[in-house]
Amino acid sequence: MHARLAAVLPDLSPWRSSHDFRLLWVQGLVTYVGSVMALIALPLQIKELTGSPLAVGAMGAVELVPLVVFGLYGGALADAVDRRKVIVLTEAGLGLLAVVLLLNVLLPHPMLWPLYVVAAGVAALAGLQRPALDSLLARIVPHDQLAAAAALNALRWQAGAIGGPALAGLVVAYAGNVPAYATTVVCFCASVLMCRRLSPVPPVEHAAKPSLRGIVEGARYAWSRPVLLGTYAVDLAAMIFAFPNTIFPFLADELDADWALGLMYSAGAVGSLLLSLTSGWVSRTQRHGLFVVFGATGWGLAMAAAGWASNVWLVLVLLGLAGAGDMLSGLGRSTIWNQTIPDRLRGRLAGIEVLSYSVGPQLGQVRAGAMAGWTGARPAIWSGGLACVAAVGLLTAALPKLVGYDARTDEDARRRAAEGTATAPDREDVGADR
Repeated sequence: MHARLAAVLPDLSPWRSSHDFRLLWVQGLVTYVGSVMALIALPLQIKELTGSPLAVGAMGAVELVPLVVFGLYGGALADAVDRRKVIVLTEAGLGLLAVVLLLNVLLPHPMLWPLYVVAAGVAALAGLQRPALDSLLARIVPHDQLAAAAALNALRWQAGAIGGPALAGLVVAYAGNVPAYATTVVCFCASVLMCRRLSPVPPVEHAAKPSLRGIVEGARYAWSRPVLLGTYAVDLAAMIFAFPNTIFPFLADELDADWALGLMYSAGAVGSLLLSLTSGWVSRTQRHGLFVVFGATGWGLAMAAAGWASNVWLVLVLLGLAGAGDMLSGLGRSTIWNQTIPDRLRGRLAGIEVLSYSVGPQLGQVRAGAMAGWTGARPAIWSGGLACVAAVGLLTAALPKLVGYDARTDEDARRRAAEGTATAPDREDVGADR
C-alpha cells in the first residue's frame, strides 16, 4: 500500500537535491500570492471605473507589444548575463509598479490611465524576467529530475492560485483595493530579498551579447524543431481562443453570483492541484507530446461546457477540469523544452516560450472582452472553447512529430541527456532516495 501511494505522490528529488530550487520554489509562491491580488483587483478596478468589458479586455492590448519586445530581448539577455541579476532587478521593478497601484488607489479620485501604464510596465518586466527564470531550471536541477521539478513548480503555482484568488476576491469585495495592492507590495519586497540569496548563474563560456542576430538564431532553431514548434503553437491556440479570465466579473454578473468571482479565478488551480498531487507517474512517462495535445483539448472542451452551463457550481467544476487539462499540457511543454534545448540557447528559446504562454493570454483577453461586449460573457466563453478544440486538432494533424515525441528516442533529448547540460552547480545529494 505504501509503495502504491509513493508511486503517485509528487517526486521530491529536486527539492532534496537543489538549494536554489527550494529557494525559488518558496520565492515563487510568495510572488504569486502578491501578484494574484493585483491580477484580480486591477481588472475589477477598471470595471468599476468604466463599466465596459472592452475597457477591461484592452489590458491585453496594452500589454501585448511590451511583452513581445521585452520577452524576445529578455531571452537574449538571459543567455548573455548572470540570470540571477536579471531576476533580482526585474522583481524589484515589479515591486515599484505595485507601489504605483497602491498610491493611485489612495487618491480621492483614482485615475484610469495609470492602470494601463502599470499593466504595460508589468508586461515589459515580466518579458525580461521570465526567460531568465525559465532557463534557470535546467541549470539548477539534474536532467533526470526535470519532469519532477516541473510538477513541483506547478504544485507551487497551484498552492498560490487556489488560496490567492479566493482570498483576493474576498479582500477586494469586502475591504477594497487598498489592502490588495498593499499585500502585493509586501510580497514583492520579500521576494527580492529571497532572490538575492540565489547562487550566481553566469552565462556559458563565450556567450554572445544580446542582439537581433542572436534572437533570430534562437527563432531559427525553434522553427527547425517541429516538436518545439508544436508546443508553442498549441499553447498559443489554447490561450487565444479559450482564456476568458478577464471577463469573469461579467460572467459572475450574468450568473447572479458576485460572491463566486474569487472562486472562478481559483477553480482552475484546484483542478491543476488534483492532477499535481498524483504526478508521481510523470517521472516514469516519456510521451510528453501527448500531454500537450490531450491537455489542450481537455482545456477547450471544459471551457466550452463552462460557457454553456447556467449553474454557477457546475461552472466552477468545469473550470476545475479546464485547469487539470492546462496543467497536463503545461507539464508536457515544460519537460520537452528542458529536455531538448541546448544550454547556450535556453534563454532565447525561453523568450519565445514567453510569447507562446504569455502573448496568448493577452490576445485571449482582447478576444474575450471584445466578444463579451457584443454577445455577452457566456457565448464568448463557449465559442472560444470550441475554437480551441478545432485549432488543436488542425495543429496536431499538421505537426505529427509532437504527438510522436518520446524522450527515449528523440535525438535532441538524448543528446542533452548525454551532454549533461542540466547538471546543477549546487547539487547536494542527487543520490538521495525519493
